[in-house]
Amino acid sequence: VRLLESGGGFVQPGGSLKLSCSRSGSVYSVKRMGWYRQARGKERELVATLTPRGDTISAEFVKGRFTISMDDAKTTVTLQVNHLRPEDAAVYYCLQEIQYSKVSYGYIELWGRGTPVIVPS
Repeated sequence: VRLLESGGGFVQPGGSLKLSCSRSGSVYSVKRMGWYRQARGKERELVATLTPRGDTISAEFVKGRFTISMDDAKTTVTLQVNHLRPEDAAVYYCLQEIQYSKVSYGYIELWGRGTPVIVPS
């Protein structure tokens, strides 16, 4: 089971991007999916997470600009990022917290390799 991120790139301030993270391989259960980011010289921080039930946790900077969503198959999580600012420039990492099988013990976190978002100042 692996995660593949796409959608990052270079965008001017005020622009938009759509980040996607798709999981290959089947799992028994999904607890949550989400996105974190890490800017150069800074620690990784939460952007937003979403459960299959629709419960969302998001950072303050997300409000009014970013939207997280999950497909019905619970394989892909998408982050629509609008009104980008230079301070949003970072590598964005996908997270999917899953249970491999019915007999697996608990959930594990799968992380993508990251997709860069570049916003010039």
